[in-house]
This record gives sequence, structure tokens and C-alpha cells, in this order.
Amino acid sequence: MNENHPVMKNAEEFYFAGNDVGVLISHGFTGTTQSMFDVGKRIAEEGYTVLGPRLTGHGTHPEDMERATYKNWIADVEAGLEKVKESCSTIFVVGLSMGGTLALYLAENHPEITGIVPINAATSMPELGKNFNDLQAVDIRFVDGIGSDIKMEGVEELAYPQTPVKAMGEILSLMEIVRGNLKNITAPALIFSSIVDHVVPPENSTEIYNGISSEQKSFVQMENSYHVATLDNDKELIAEKCIQFIREQVKCVST
Repeated sequence: MNENHPVMKNAEEFYFAGNDVGVLISHGFTGTTQSMFDVGKRIAEEGYTVLGPRLTGHGTHPEDMERATYKNWIADVEAGLEKVKESCSTIFVVGLSMGGTLALYLAENHPEITGIVPINAATSMPELGKNFNDLQAVDIRFVDGIGSDIKMEGVEELAYPQTPVKAMGEILSLMEIVRGNLKNITAPALIFSSIVDHVVPPENSTEIYNGISSEQKSFVQMENSYHVATLDNDKELIAEKCIQFIREQVKCVST
């Protein structure tokens, strides 16, 4: 899909070349790679290869996102996975919000993935569905944005100030597909969930934990962060536990 607007500063794809353990990192709905950069950089400092692709229609203008579909976003992470595979034999996927949904999608369809880390991932948002139907009925194109749900004072997420209504329908379709196939996931999983999240109901993370078939799975509750936890008080906790998880799984694979 051709985008009509330039990419915003700090919304670009990021890549850190490292060893043959690769980590694909996905940002969330209406957000940008800025929300995942610090965590990605911290993981890369351990020597791992890290790729954070920019999802189609994100980091430019809401009008570009309005034209994007969930199939574009799947294609973006599929392409990212292939890029990481070029230099890595062991691959992990980390994602925030819809990025977590996409991480789950990849795990459902790529059993070769070594492990996944969904952070406040979205699988079921009934309120969003109701709002989408109401807004469609009155033909509204854009509503107020959902970015910067952050507890820490003075921190701002680089995200759209407006959400395209059409895009709400796309994430609803993506969640429905992913939710229906959770049982197909067997990869080890490290699931993060904020106790207070004003965007994605925390129950989503519980549904993911209970729905996947992974024998190795752990659940981390975050008490000091809201939805965009990767920019919030728990971002160091996320990075440290991600690194520990990767280290442990790589050890399991190599023995």
C-alpha cells in the first residue's frame, strides 16, 4: 500500500545487528516504533539481533492508516520474520497491544518460533466493537486517539491524535482471527499485563494465558504502568524479564 505522507521522526523501523538469536518487536495500534525502541535497544545490548518494523499506515498520518487493513499488518510482521530469519536461527517475537496480537498470530502460524512476549495484548474488546458499530451508523471517519495511556508523569507516546474508524474494524477482525486460534500456540510465552489499563481490558492477558497450549508459560502483572508499559515505570522490568526469558529458552534449545 502506498502511503501519502512522510514517516515521522522516531517512527522509523529500527534494526540492531547481533548474533543468531533474533527478536522481532512490534508496536501497537495507532502507535509507532518509538514505544518499543528503548526495550528493543536494551535487548540488543545483550548481543541479540533486533528488528522493530513500522506497521503500514502508522507513523505517518491517520489518513494513511485509514487505508490500511489488518492483512497489511500481518504482512508487515511476516516480512519482518523473514528478514530476521536471514541471519538468525532462533527467533522470538515481542509485541505491545496490537503488536502483541500480531505476535500471537505469528506463533499460531509459525511453530518454529522459539518464544513470544505479548505485552497488554488485545484479543477481545467488546466496548470497541460497540463503538465501531455506533460510529459506522453515523458515518464518522475519525475519533479521538488512544495514545499515551502512561502512568509516569511527563512521558508521551508518539501516536496519532486521531483514530480512523475504519481501522477499528480492522483490529476487531484481527482479534477475532487470533482469539479463535489461541490453542494452536505451543511456543513458550511470557505474558505481561498491567493491572490498570485504560485501553485494553487486562482480562485479555488472562484469556491468552488460559487459551494457549504452551507447556511453558508465565504471567507477569505490572502494578506501576498503564497500557503503554514499554514507556512507563515498568519498562526496565519488561526488558530484564525479556532478556532472562530469551536466555533461558536459548539454553533449552541448545541442550
